[in-house]
Amino acid sequence: MAEKRDYYEVLGIDRNASASEIKKAYRKLAKKYHPDTNPGDKEAEAKFKEVTEAYEILSDSEKKAQYDQYGHAAFEQGAGGFNGGGFGGFDFGGDMGDIFGDIFGGMFGGGSRGGARQANRPTQGSHIRARIHVTFEEAVFGTSKKIEITLKDECTTCHGTGAKPGTQPETCSRCGGRGQVVTTQQSFFGTMQNITTCPECNGTGKVIKDKCTTCHGTGYTSSLKKIAVTIPAGIDDGQSVRIREKGEPGRNGGPRGDLLVQVRIIGNPNFQRNGMDLYTNTSISFAQAAIGGDVRVNTVDGDVLFNIKPGTQTGTRIRLKGKGVPSIRNKAVRGDQYITLIVRVPEKLTHEQKELIKQLDKISGNTLNQSEDEKPKKKSFKDKFKLD
Repeated sequence: MAEKRDYYEVLGIDRNASASEIKKAYRKLAKKYHPDTNPGDKEAEAKFKEVTEAYEILSDSEKKAQYDQYGHAAFEQGAGGFNGGGFGGFDFGGDMGDIFGDIFGGMFGGGSRGGARQANRPTQGSHIRARIHVTFEEAVFGTSKKIEITLKDECTTCHGTGAKPGTQPETCSRCGGRGQVVTTQQSFFGTMQNITTCPECNGTGKVIKDKCTTCHGTGYTSSLKKIAVTIPAGIDDGQSVRIREKGEPGRNGGPRGDLLVQVRIIGNPNFQRNGMDLYTNTSISFAQAAIGGDVRVNTVDGDVLFNIKPGTQTGTRIRLKGKGVPSIRNKAVRGDQYITLIVRVPEKLTHEQKELIKQLDKISGNTLNQSEDEKPKKKSFKDKFKLD
């Protein structure tokens, strides 16, 4: 009996390969060596058995751990189900079925089977998405708005059956009311079953012969409605408000979907927002900067007075605690507001103002009247090297 190759070598992967890398490698090799794509090729058949055996072990975390520790010996004595030849020990459900379904169009039923089993069960309707614009202040403190959307409601003529009054939907003859159909196919593995949603009734198990003239067999009618939307204080741009059961109707008695309203905030040029904190600029006069005193600052709550220190420089940042945006989870908790102070320099001065500034400068360093003689002379290149 030929010695088995290392499973990692079979799949062409590193021993530290992730689960997704293992799956990707197997998909590629399974498609290459599958017997249905290589009819009569015994070598391809053997290769397919080998890569499938390797994947069955390495895709299972427990089996992989055993293999990493003990090698092939961990699955001898029939433990792995591979030694009897053929494919009796293989389980093509779950992940394996999904892989084969992706590769060979659902022949193994893995991907479509689960969906079909639930095709005629109650399912929630689809969500509806809408968008609403609010001002900066409305986003900070919260508000209530109304939007108009088109909603589907149960048809009042047929009461949601979709059938003409006096008639009822009939059991689908193709699927027998199960909502799914089963087809069989002969392959290398024997008889394979493929379960899909019934195309005749779309999984409902019912067909409508005489459709309601009001809803045309859908069971629903559409109308434009106004929906109240409560915008919570502190909501940020791009976040959504969920309104329960204002979406599309459910199927087979399932609940309605939800209405998801995305909030877009119209910016305010006076405020910049970062999370719960606000940032603004405030100009102050030269006198305020030099002497200090109260400065009027604009906040979302209105103007407040803030006392600045003498000698405040332009670019100084101050903080107003609790003057930011409320927390969306607890509006009693608020962020802070940060104000950058900009010293305002007048562009036009009267003669009297100029004279006063000159007098101030004269006693503060006389920076405006430095003559050429008083200015320090730059040393020449030679002077720099003269000895005292």
